[in-house]
Order: sequence, then C-alpha cells, then structure tokens
Amino acid sequence: MSNISWKELPFGYYKTDYNVRCYYRNGKWGELETTDSENITMHMAATCLHYGQEAFEGLKAFRGVDGKIRLFRPYENAKRLIRSANGVMMAPVPEDLFVKACVEVVKKNERFVPPSGSGASLYLRPLLIGTGAEVGVKPANEYLFIVFAGPVGPYFKEGFKPVKMQIVEDADRAAPLGTGTLKVGGNYAASLYSGQRAHDEGFSNCIYLDAKEKKYIDEAGAANFFGIKNNTYVTPKSTSILPSITNMSLRELAEEMGLKVEQRHIPVEELSTFDEVAACGTAAVVSPISLIVDRGTGKEYNFSNEPGTVCTKLYNTLKGIQEGLIEDKHNWNLIIETK
Repeated sequence: MSNISWKELPFGYYKTDYNVRCYYRNGKWGELETTDSENITMHMAATCLHYGQEAFEGLKAFRGVDGKIRLFRPYENAKRLIRSANGVMMAPVPEDLFVKACVEVVKKNERFVPPSGSGASLYLRPLLIGTGAEVGVKPANEYLFIVFAGPVGPYFKEGFKPVKMQIVEDADRAAPLGTGTLKVGGNYAASLYSGQRAHDEGFSNCIYLDAKEKKYIDEAGAANFFGIKNNTYVTPKSTSILPSITNMSLRELAEEMGLKVEQRHIPVEELSTFDEVAACGTAAVVSPISLIVDRGTGKEYNFSNEPGTVCTKLYNTLKGIQEGLIEDKHNWNLIIETK
C-alpha cells in the first residue's frame, strides 16, 4: 500500500479489506467467517444495545526489521476478554479461537501492515457483543465475535513526547466494585464527557481518582498510570483499574533493568515526589507526562518537557521487542507466517 502515508497516520478507523466473525448459537461457537462488509445486522432488542452486554480488546501487529509480522501477546488479550465476558455474563471466546481470528485478520489484511521503522502498526479490535433479543434484564443466548483491523499512528498526536493531563474529581469512570477491571464499553462511555472537557481545556486526557475517597490515582484516561522515583516503578493498585497488558510487560522489563516494582495506592500528593510519570497502554504504549493540573484545586505538578531516561528506556525496549530489534526472551510475540 505505497499510497498510504504511514508516518502521517492518526489513531483512528481505517478501512481495510476483511474482518472475521464467529457466532455463538445453541450453546456453542460456530466456524470463523471472513467478510468484506463493515456492517452488522442485529435484532433491535439485542442485549448489547439495551443492557451493555459488550466487551472488546485492542492489540497490535508489527512488521519487524526482518520483514516478519509479530502479534504482541495475543493470549493475554484472549484471557482478558474471557474475564470481561464472564464479568457481564457473555459467552466467553475460547483462547484458541480468539488467537486464530486475530491471526486470520492479519493475514487477510497483510498489505495494511505498516513497514518497519514507520512508527505505525496494525491495530486489531476484537469485539464481543450480545445479539440475542431480550426485553427483560438478563443475558442473551446468542453472541457475535468480530475482529477487524486497520493501520494506526500514535494514540496521542504528540507521539513519544510528554503530554499534559488534568486531574478530575467530579467524574468517575468506574466504581470500586463495578466493571472497572473489565474492558467493557460502559467504562469508556462514562469517561467521554470529562475526556472531551479535558481536550477542550488544553489537555491530552484526564486522570481519574479513586471513586470512593478521591485520594488516590486511578487511571490516566484510557490508559494505566505509572511513576518513577528512587529506582522504583510505581503503578496504582485498585479494584477499578483495567489490568493493562502493556503495564504488565513494562513491570517485567523494569525489574530486568534493576528497578524495584510497586503496585500500591498512589496518593495525589505523592505526584510531586516522582522524577518521571507516564500513561501506558496498547494504544499509547508509553506516553510521558510533562504537566498534571488538578482541575479542582488548580495545583500543578510539573515534570520534564522531554521524555525521562527510564521512560525512554522502557519505551525503546518494549518497542524493540515488538519490532524484532531486541531478542524476545519472554516469547511475547506470535510470529505470523504469511505468503
């Protein structure tokens, strides 16, 4: 696809050739189907439309310097989708079916996998929805699993450059014992207003505090948060945070670099003690933060306008593994055999 300006790609929907689908009916999953249609036909009483029976995932495929296509940690995404499905009483997609569908959609859209060194990747969006018709509040008996894909650039337009974020106290994305640990659409719908307001006020996104006490850092928009100080990688521990596969990977890399790793409550006031802070996730990878402003109090927490040394090393190491520049000692990548 030489006509695509790979380096200019935004993080957004891009039409590709095919997506793959699979239906759950009569208590079992069917066979994978391939289609070029971008549309879904469903009953108007489908549970995904009325009661939020929906979950999704996000993962990326990279073309390495050796020309091979690598899919990063798909089995972890499969496990997380199973947790989400169980959490909102949907039929879980078996791990092998999930990975098979992801591999198939990459193969079918191979010409859209960006070249090595372009800074772009092929983003995969697995989606699970309740399609069975119900009017009473109960789970559906039919489900649809879809995987589509498209080439994307960086999630934050700044790329690997520090961004500004805003602490909000008048909005929660999830309750402590709610769906925050699940990757379901309702959490993101709950963040739209405060996220858009943050954009309008000059910030890349907002940082949510714990919903119960409003004392501790929770999520950084649609990403996890971490901070670096005293040779330690610190990231929040909470019952309302989505377990990030990127964060999990960074914690392992941090330990290998000789850092201590702590998952614990992070009081807002502790922000002033960190040397580096960042958001992390599949879409953003690592996004350093230069400024955090508490919208309620006006207090500012300032950090470097350039990526810190630890964030840079973590980012380069993770990207290096994903793109085949660094040995994949953990076998995180699934190499996809193409023609």
